[in-house]
Amino acid sequence: MSTAIKRIIPLQFPWQTEDPFLFCVHHRDEYPKAKPDMSPDASLTGRVMGNDFVVKDGWRMYHGRKVPGFPHHPHRGFETITIAEEGFVDHSDSLGAAGRFSEGDVQWMTAGKGVLHSEMFPLLREDHKNTLEIFQIWLNLPAKSKMVEPHFKMLWNEKIPAIKHHDENEKTASIKLIAGTLGDNSALKPTPSSWAADPKNQVLVARLDMEAGANYTLPAASEGIKRTVYFYHGSGLKIDDQNIPFYHAVVTSANQEIQLTAGAESCKVLILQGKPINEPVAQYGPFVMNTKAEIEKAFDDYRQTGFGGWPWPEDEMVHSKEKGRFALHADGTVEEPK
Repeated sequence: MSTAIKRIIPLQFPWQTEDPFLFCVHHRDEYPKAKPDMSPDASLTGRVMGNDFVVKDGWRMYHGRKVPGFPHHPHRGFETITIAEEGFVDHSDSLGAAGRFSEGDVQWMTAGKGVLHSEMFPLLREDHKNTLEIFQIWLNLPAKSKMVEPHFKMLWNEKIPAIKHHDENEKTASIKLIAGTLGDNSALKPTPSSWAADPKNQVLVARLDMEAGANYTLPAASEGIKRTVYFYHGSGLKIDDQNIPFYHAVVTSANQEIQLTAGAESCKVLILQGKPINEPVAQYGPFVMNTKAEIEKAFDDYRQTGFGGWPWPEDEMVHSKEKGRFALHADGTVEEPK
């Protein structure tokens, strides 16, 4: 066994992560064609509406009752990094901010002292199926930053660094650098209060797409950094000549470089790395603090303030079907990808 590999674990829902990350959720749903109201053009009979997490016919409604997704719910004390691989995500929040993002875009949201938001998955195509594939990564905040002002930022696909690596056999590995640095390449800046905003924390979030037979060497980080590689697409992946089963996570020593080799099929992996925060974690549902007393305070604050209340007409807020990709920020600024 490679000396860099610490353990190999099967991926379950949600994916297990290491400090400074809390967990990662991988959603892949093969939704059918859409109705004009952006709901599935299929019967919902047999589903537990409002809590539909069992894959039926290849897809789930989650907490949505008409359009799949997650109606408004609160967060405090951590960050979400939402990577859209396929399909569309509609965001709305208690700050009055909103957005629609899709294939290749990333939304980075610092919940901080508290935000109420919804994440819905509008089905926009009426002529063929609507595939959705997203990752949502929960990144913790240190105690000093848990009560910062909430903030969200869009990392548009067109601006996220895409690195092409060609091995000795001219096989290609493509790296989508969402956070951190790889060699001379640096990702876009995260939200200002993020644990990832300080380079000393060596936070790395990257998607690696390898064509069949390609080799890629992931450089070493510093001693004390934690790193996990998630193998979620393809077959035949090897890390340092060790076979990795499909849909497994590989926890490695970050201070050693590792070589990834795709087999007869292309392979895709997600890489999460960072310096541990090394603080107590108290979590209850959507709140992540350091103590039980702080969790109780979060519930009290939410009951009293609603984290600003809900300024949108629907709990399951979905934007106009004709709307393209956009971000409406709390200050009224509208941003579109260029």
